Amino acid sequence: MQNIGVLGAGAFGTAMAVVAARAGRNVTLWAHEAEVVETINSNHENEAFLSGIPLDPAIRATTDLAEVCDNDAVIVAVPTVFLRATVTAAAQHWKPGVPAMICSKGVEQGTCKLMAEVVGDCLTPVLGDATVIASMGGPTFAKEIATDKPSAATIACTDIEVAKKLSAALASPNFRTYVTDDIVGTQLGGATKNVLAIACGVVTGKGLGDNARAALITRGLAEINDLGLVLGAKSHTLMGLSGLGDLTLTCNAMQSRNFSVGYRLGQGETLEQIMGDRKTVAEGVPNAETVTELARRNQVDMPICLAVEAVLAVEADLDAIIHGLLSRPIVSE
Repeated sequence: MQNIGVLGAGAFGTAMAVVAARAGRNVTLWAHEAEVVETINSNHENEAFLSGIPLDPAIRATTDLAEVCDNDAVIVAVPTVFLRATVTAAAQHWKPGVPAMICSKGVEQGTCKLMAEVVGDCLTPVLGDATVIASMGGPTFAKEIATDKPSAATIACTDIEVAKKLSAALASPNFRTYVTDDIVGTQLGGATKNVLAIACGVVTGKGLGDNARAALITRGLAEINDLGLVLGAKSHTLMGLSGLGDLTLTCNAMQSRNFSVGYRLGQGETLEQIMGDRKTVAEGVPNAETVTELARRNQVDMPICLAVEAVLAVEADLDAIIHGLLSRPIVSE
């Protein structure tokens, strides 16, 4: 896996291009916006989505889907709302046996499918049994991995040998990669933690204290585990980097887009005000609806995620929502 394509030049896709280049790979980075491609190729910086981070001149940007698919592996890092359309357009150029390693985190609106299922829908009609899908999760802020701060991630694939090859292709001294065959668990942690990060942001914004945030993270992890077990995930995956690790990071840092949305809600701003001045995507906003719908379909009780959905969807009163959570019956842990 010497040649790596990256589908999506947002902050995380660009950071993964840096990771791959740092590991000695040849990298092709696809962006939807021609101006982003021009800036990366000319100035070696993604000023729109990852400003201030110098990019290896060997990273080549393109708007051509055929070019990004002409590689040994393709990292998929587009926002969940655009995932199906983008991969469908790329599918005609995809080579049999080339892994799609998904970094996008979420649950698709309407279908309630995890990202690996969505990518499978797009690639399998073209590639058939030669479709290979992997997923990456973990506590990985884009700017920190791009600046080579110590980080760790989990790479999952039902074919563990593919996971090992992807791990070897991306690993470096400060970017540690672990492997698993639990692709469901690896994805679910990443999708659900965004919703819980909004809740933690609200707690912080309203000044409810560190005790409340720690309790919310812990009970939120229980919600993830309950849903994961129904969907076939393994508990030890959800207690690892892609579950507990990602949850801990996202729920404790203003750098998290989802946490910052919740914080501003807790400070009294409306969702319309918050989203109106944002350039980047906070995946937890659409995922609040999809995660809770996935829970309903599988008859799993997820009260914290339901509370976030109520706040975002109908702008329910925050104080009333918090009172409702605190008034729930006390049960055995």
